[in-house]
Amino acid sequence: MSRCILIVDDEADIQDITKLGLEMSAGWTVLIASSGAEALEVAAAHRPDGILLDMMMPQMDGRATLQQLKANPQTQGIPVILVTAKAQPANLKDFSDLQVAAVIAKPFRPLKLAGEIAQALGW
Repeated sequence: MSRCILIVDDEADIQDITKLGLEMSAGWTVLIASSGAEALEVAAAHRPDGILLDMMMPQMDGRATLQQLKANPQTQGIPVILVTAKAQPANLKDFSDLQVAAVIAKPFRPLKLAGEIAQALGW
């Protein structure tokens, strides 16, 4: 069964390399959102199997986006994996209250990412 992942990141190069890595290594369908607001729309419209959410974005950051995803009955059940450059142990406790499936550190290895996502989501 093919999976569908929504990548939420404001950096086009991260979007591109992540999309390519997931398509090549896992054959998944990849949706892209460049902002938190766009992510809310795409997630509600397409209901992906999982969301890779960047924490540091302008306007609506990852935390605010996640809160709105969890507040919407259409998107609250979609598992979310945070992607952040701040994945040191001191920062990880800040994410423990967010009810996410996992936290993946940037920079990540694009061809290993699908395996990390599948493991985090129990696929």
